[in-house]
Amino acid sequence: MKLIAYQRGADRIMARVLDNKALPFATLEDFWAHPQQSLLAAAQTRSGGESIADLVQVPPLPDTARVLCAGLNYAAHAAEAHFKVPEHPDIFARWRSTLAVDGQSVPVPPREDCLDWEGELAVIVGQELRDVTPEAAQAGFLGYACFNDLSARKFQMASDRWTLGKNADSSGPLGPWIVTADEIPDPDRLRIQTHVNGNIVQDGNTSNLIFSGAKIAAYASGAMTLKPGDLIATGTPEGVGATRKPPMFLHPGDTVTVEIERLGRITNLIVQR
Repeated sequence: MKLIAYQRGADRIMARVLDNKALPFATLEDFWAHPQQSLLAAAQTRSGGESIADLVQVPPLPDTARVLCAGLNYAAHAAEAHFKVPEHPDIFARWRSTLAVDGQSVPVPPREDCLDWEGELAVIVGQELRDVTPEAAQAGFLGYACFNDLSARKFQMASDRWTLGKNADSSGPLGPWIVTADEIPDPDRLRIQTHVNGNIVQDGNTSNLIFSGAKIAAYASGAMTLKPGDLIATGTPEGVGATRKPPMFLHPGDTVTVEIERLGRITNLIVQR
């Protein structure tokens, strides 16, 4: 199934996407309170709904979601950035409030002229995971989505800590929906591409991940209990703008698209703040 969330008055609604229509079945809060039970309800929802083009979509994750990002998780990307390949998943955090949706405009931060793209596979946790194996972690995933870890490189590289550079406003586009895990039996063999103004700038495959989403989740679960709705961004393949000669960055008027086979694509317009 494909799942989205949208705003309806004061409520955020979870819906199943079928034939380009959103079929509502729960509020966002109720869905994440009982995700497995809610998925059963979603599967029974087959008619009615509204065109997704007429809806104001919102990120389909709970307000409590933690966003864990794996850095340098493709060997070729680590090499182009002149970093060593990590021995363990190199995890940094994003705020849930930085998430955006497909079609949402993303502003360039006020004092940043080096905004960069990073197309990634996102994993969404569906069950509580505490000190689990990779196999148990994968069994506990609710689904997968496209993610763009848009990075303010000037702020990122000004410090050994990447927090500011990875948390600019609306800099984490996610979508265009969550595809449930039952439809993606092998998430580690998916082609992933990033396009800027229609030109391919990244062309990779999740088979080249150093640490799979399951291994990242298992590793993280040894330090913290992962909860339903938590997101793991698995890292980006080579081809980011900062490592090009000359460097290439995003500016107002540019469009950036992340596309992953079987998951769809997200496109966002870069705008002046």
